[in-house]
Amino acid sequence: MYALFRVVVKEFLQLRQDRKMIPVLLVGPVAQLIMLGYAANLDVTRIPLLAVDQDRSAESRALLRRFTGSGYFELVGTEDTAEGIEPWLVRSQAQVAVVIGAGYGAAIQGGGRPQVQAIADGSDANSAVVGLSHASRIVAAVGAELAASRLARQERRAAARSGRPPRTLGRIDLRPRILYNPDLRSRWFYVPAVLALVLMLVTMILPSMAVVREKEIGTLEQIIVTPLRPWQLILGKLLPFVVIGIFDMLLIVGFATLLLRVPLAGSLLLLTGLTLLYLMNTLGLGLLVSTIVNTQQQAMMASIYGLMVPMIYLSGLVFPIENMPRFFQIVTYGIPVRYYGNIIRGIFLRGSGIDVLWPDALALFGIGTAVLTLASLRFRKNLD
Repeated sequence: MYALFRVVVKEFLQLRQDRKMIPVLLVGPVAQLIMLGYAANLDVTRIPLLAVDQDRSAESRALLRRFTGSGYFELVGTEDTAEGIEPWLVRSQAQVAVVIGAGYGAAIQGGGRPQVQAIADGSDANSAVVGLSHASRIVAAVGAELAASRLARQERRAAARSGRPPRTLGRIDLRPRILYNPDLRSRWFYVPAVLALVLMLVTMILPSMAVVREKEIGTLEQIIVTPLRPWQLILGKLLPFVVIGIFDMLLIVGFATLLLRVPLAGSLLLLTGLTLLYLMNTLGLGLLVSTIVNTQQQAMMASIYGLMVPMIYLSGLVFPIENMPRFFQIVTYGIPVRYYGNIIRGIFLRGSGIDVLWPDALALFGIGTAVLTLASLRFRKNLD
């Protein structure tokens, strides 16, 4: 037992000497808990709502107030006709659109059966299902209140005197419609996200460990004394992982479309070009980690717990960004996976082109340039 005790003490002493591991072991779990508790939220609230009120009556405005006052929807815009809905859904500016047709108020006043259409973006299957469910409950509640109103009682009394069956006064017919994923297959939502995660693993964690491995075995010093310039060494380290990343992308796209039957509605060439922008970010982060740590273990822990897991939580690939606290929503603007997630789902399911995806592409280019420049400067400083 004494020998066992001395081994345990030795391990703690050795761990204490590795000062860069202590923040990972102590601060990491706390940070993970905070992000998991606040940002990782599968509850769907504050759903971006687009309103198309073609009736413009007091009754139609009252119905829209029920949507915005329910706590489930957040009005982000209005359109005059249903033709204006698709651009909002394609750009992910709205997830649900409510169309109130002309004659809605007259149908309610005249004892008819008004119709309301709810259109959801099926590329996010979970939000589409929950959004349509909330819309159905709101419309049903409004219809029930109408049925219990004074006009409904008068209609039933009149029907009883005349001997004819009462009309369905107060009932509202909700007609749901789902775009881009009409069958709400969760596979169509999650499989494209695998592409972002695999590329992050291959082009961020592995490069950081590869550079650190050179430090551990002493070959980096041997390379430094060669006539290679720093930029040649940096590109030589990163370009193989670019080739591997593009190959993995094509492999995943092939399996997703041929084996799993996930549709690729957009351009494969565009996806490849925008993937290169994403690789600028992951490779830059991997290189940056390699300039901070000294061992492969540190590189792996820092990459996984310091970068990969937080970016998964805050990217919107799994948990809706609109449900996160405001602080975390602001943080997500600096996470490359957020923009690449919009790109892959836009190309796969909506068939989006560069005219729609250019803001995400510009964000990837800007963040990638900054990260890669910082990492290259630190790497050159370490070489010097």
